[in-house]
Amino acid sequence: MHQDAEENSQLKWDNRFRNETCVLGIDPSRYLVDHLDLIMAHVPGTKALDVACGEGRNSIFLAKRGFQVSGLDISAVGLEKGRQWMEREGVTIDFRAVNLERYEFTEQYDLILNCNFLLRNLIPKSVAALSSGGILVFDTLVDSPFVPNNHSKEHLLQPGELVRIFQGFPGKILTQEEKLHDEMPTAKLIFQKK
Repeated sequence: MHQDAEENSQLKWDNRFRNETCVLGIDPSRYLVDHLDLIMAHVPGTKALDVACGEGRNSIFLAKRGFQVSGLDISAVGLEKGRQWMEREGVTIDFRAVNLERYEFTEQYDLILNCNFLLRNLIPKSVAALSSGGILVFDTLVDSPFVPNNHSKEHLLQPGELVRIFQGFPGKILTQEEKLHDEMPTAKLIFQKK
């Protein structure tokens, strides 16, 4: 991504976080909540990373459950809202403003969460950043006639793509689902690294 595109992306998200009370709501990902027992039964430790964390709804959910969470996002506005929310909740999260297009992982994580975000070249980097036995939770939009027109095709998974991607990594898919006919069609899975 060149400088202008990066600035446009940051401005777009800063404006959205500035102009909406809570872009994705205050509740954590339903998929994360519904599968927390499965995650807790397999995750090897408590070091977690929330990719494209926005205002931190999932980061805060994890921190309240004992995880040491880092949250990454391009929007300083979203992260500042996350810091204020974190303080109200009495938890600590390491929120970092980064451009995920150029991000390089420098640490290992027991749990990586990627919700409502797709950057295909970040997926293998995320898997590489998992500790042995680490868990990656992935939940994002999949292309279908039901997806609103304001989503670019490059940021949508194709039907079946998520499972195909993760089948190529050493480890196993613990659970997966793809809902193509929902109001917001999604592909979701939980992967454990070997």
